Amino acid sequence: MTRPLIAIPARFSATTSVLRYAAEVNARALVEAVWRAGGEPVSIHPSDPTHTDVATRLARFDGVLLPGGGDIAPHRYGATDRHDSVYDVDHLQDAFDLEVAHQALETGIPLLAICRGLQVVNVALGGTLHQDMGGPDHEHRHLLHPVTIRPGTRTAHAVGAEKAEVSCYHHQRVERLGNGLTVTATAEDGTIEALEIPTARGWFSAVQWHPEDTAHSDPAQQNLFDALVRMSMAVSC
Repeated sequence: MTRPLIAIPARFSATTSVLRYAAEVNARALVEAVWRAGGEPVSIHPSDPTHTDVATRLARFDGVLLPGGGDIAPHRYGATDRHDSVYDVDHLQDAFDLEVAHQALETGIPLLAICRGLQVVNVALGGTLHQDMGGPDHEHRHLLHPVTIRPGTRTAHAVGAEKAEVSCYHHQRVERLGNGLTVTATAEDGTIEALEIPTARGWFSAVQWHPEDTAHSDPAQQNLFDALVRMSMAVSC
């Protein structure tokens, strides 16, 4: 059986020892989780959407995965200041990811958004972010914690549970929800941990945590990648 093609926008990396130069990369754990699910993970180059047709580029794929990464430039969601903790902003990355989110949601291609990916979708739909959650005592970095998932949602169906232990690495979180988004999971401190759109044209789920971190040993986390690939396979048939 042919594996469905899953587009994953690459992340810019200033240094990579094995390549000797700056590179475009994706996390190995993320790629392996898509492969285990039966998908063919394909890194795609973040190009300037004012010069290339992102919709045409995505049309050859069966699904899209928006991965984690650096922070989104605060002006993208209307902020006039910039917190000192904001890091690794790349304006080309922002422009490309936001256009990928718009096009995937508009066309209905199956979309899984992870960490930064969730924030990209929220901003693409007019939402805002807390630029910093309050420092080391409040941020969700290097943290395993429980989340509660709303029953009957796509997120709950994908994960296969209403409670899950998740791996987080983020210092920002959703402030105001984007248009059409609903909250499908929260942490004990109230942080929004998952989003979806009940009226979405295609399958879509966004999680603030990093399921790839534990997907190799936690079936609930691998289930998210399985769901993406399963829905992408249904579209390609």
